[in-house]
Amino acid sequence: MTDVRVAQRGKGVLREFNEARVLTAADVHVALRLSALSGERSEEVLLATALAVRAVRSGSVCLELGRMREVTVDETPGEDAVPVDLDALPWPEDAAVAAALRVSPLVVGGAAGPLRPLRLVDTDDGGLLYLERYFRQEETIRRVLDERAARRPAVDEDALTRGLTELFLDGDGRASAAPDRQRIAAAVAATHATSVIAGGPGTGKTHTVARILALLARQPGPAPRIGLAAPTGKAAARLQESVREQAPSLGLSTDLSAMTLHRMLGWQRGGRFRYNATNHLPYDAIVVDETSMVSLTMMCRLLEALRPDTRLVLVGDPDQLTSVDAGAVLADLVARPVRGTANPALARVVGADLDAADDPAEAALSASERDRLRGGVIRLSRGRRFGGAIAELAVAVREGDADAALEILRSGDEQVSFVAEDELSGLRADVVASAVAVTESAEAGDVAEAVRRSESHRLLCAHRDGPYGASWWARQAIEWVGQASGQRLDPEHWYPGQPLLVTANDHEARIYNGDTGVVVRRADGSLAAAFARGQEPVLLHLSNLSAVQTVYAMTIHRSQGSQYDTVSVVLPGEESALLTRELLYTAITRARIHVRIVGSEAAVRAGVGRRVSRASGLRRG
Repeated sequence: MTDVRVAQRGKGVLREFNEARVLTAADVHVALRLSALSGERSEEVLLATALAVRAVRSGSVCLELGRMREVTVDETPGEDAVPVDLDALPWPEDAAVAAALRVSPLVVGGAAGPLRPLRLVDTDDGGLLYLERYFRQEETIRRVLDERAARRPAVDEDALTRGLTELFLDGDGRASAAPDRQRIAAAVAATHATSVIAGGPGTGKTHTVARILALLARQPGPAPRIGLAAPTGKAAARLQESVREQAPSLGLSTDLSAMTLHRMLGWQRGGRFRYNATNHLPYDAIVVDETSMVSLTMMCRLLEALRPDTRLVLVGDPDQLTSVDAGAVLADLVARPVRGTANPALARVVGADLDAADDPAEAALSASERDRLRGGVIRLSRGRRFGGAIAELAVAVREGDADAALEILRSGDEQVSFVAEDELSGLRADVVASAVAVTESAEAGDVAEAVRRSESHRLLCAHRDGPYGASWWARQAIEWVGQASGQRLDPEHWYPGQPLLVTANDHEARIYNGDTGVVVRRADGSLAAAFARGQEPVLLHLSNLSAVQTVYAMTIHRSQGSQYDTVSVVLPGEESALLTRELLYTAITRARIHVRIVGSEAAVRAGVGRRVSRASGLRRG
């Protein structure tokens, strides 16, 4: 029987790497097609080409030739698969690959025509091999950002100073004490054409965004045209809710709307956009939330479509999981070298914050952080949503300190717990208690309480399938709940208390991919689906749900942008390539009150020590 994972036309080195599950059939087919078009026959070049395709498929923008061997294999090879010794594969010498690429028609062109699908870039750390499309996108991002960094938007400093004093207050209604990083971030956004506001959950990013919009509205002249966007419908809806809730107290319009980046740019059939390099977006200021999930391609399209005088505010957490497509743009922008000189207007309006020493509530800016202000980059650090052991654990994971993370997990603190895979009594109790409470409220028709209780606990997994996957654990949770209630739960039929996950955007119904909700009983006895929306949940007839599934467990990727009282995280084995620092950090920071880690010490250490590796030239300059 033919193995569909193996490219039947692949020969030699390509075949060996394909059978070892380093390359997929698609990777091999692309390399062979380019070989046929260009006349290239070098095995070194064809292998590098296939690995460059694989790199993009895995989230990188390019292939680092010096790190070709740092690959993983398919994690779901089948029960009969033989373990692969990657070191035993016929890896070519790095120098031989680079030399072959420098004369390859795929890089320099040849007699077969002008086709040059690859771009080789030499750096101090070795060669980077790009698919030409991604090289051009990266170059566009670099060029536009550098051009924008050379411009300083006009600003009325007196109005800005007054606004900063009036809008950033402490609990007593007085101007907050220096240093206030939120106030600095707002001033950076007002005085720079492009600003990056980074920060973890609960650091007040959307609180700051709303005040940035209020500051811009207070500047002399016509009211600015504001564009609010995010990479997903779920993130856009949450941004809109947050801004609208704060709008009345800030003097902003309550009609401000947020949309996905695709909708803002006017996606059209064929992958084109209405707004582009020749037809710019009509906004004076654009805020993009959850920028960590924005791919290289989408960031390129956005920057191309900006007017030169439009302020761009990029907001997100660079330590979270990145885009499912190629690129880790936010992390690259936070890390890339800073060019240009400091904007003197910033020091004039928030000099006290820049010069202030540490405060019990807020850390002073370090020398490197002050330097990054030249590039419009500021990190919010004061957690306002959660603190204590959860915050300490998140910091330990983010900084790669496995010993500290394990010490916190074993501290006995009420905010954290660490249990083995066979110690499931606490997890089972939380799953059942949450389901019972949600069902009670759902049966009683208490919609708001049912929605609130549905966020009291969430079971998160790294994988979708397999013994550590969300599908397996969802079935286990259904069995636990059924045994406790004495009723068999059928996810294929509607029932009160059924937890829901939206799997596709539905703009008409105002529900978005990643939204979670619950089935509730109405006063007339009929069933409806309830989803959290600001102060009042939205109710939808079940016939209007076109793409939902029952969710007693979900992947950590799906949980991004959400918060739950208690989060239980099932870790896969230490060998899992999905188990990374970014995954652990994202999972931990979903919890408000308690986080439970289910797994081994080896798995925790592997996760903390393994970073998502996304090769890119953007952070190099």
